[in-house]
Amino acid sequence: MMTIDCIHCGTRNASEFRYLGETGHRPDPNQATPEEWRDYLYFHCNPSGWTTERWLHRAGCRRFLIVERNTATNEIRAVRAPDVATRSGAGEGEAR
Repeated sequence: MMTIDCIHCGTRNASEFRYLGETGHRPDPNQATPEEWRDYLYFHCNPSGWTTERWLHRAGCRRFLIVERNTATNEIRAVRAPDVATRSGAGEGEAR
């Protein structure tokens, strides 16, 4: 069983969360080419090892979290709130 230490609610089962993908730069919708949108939506690094991901605590506080997780072992070494600058640029502050 994988658990995530929510910074607001404490340790919870990962089933309470929704994986939102790797962190990264979202293209500007007014200037992005179709190829840039395709790359952003469909092509991900999917590394084996440490990665930084976005998660939503959907069954708890309903807040977004940034999680550093090892994709090979599911070990989590850090959980933090999204940066304000990142949130406004990547849509992390709004539910989809």
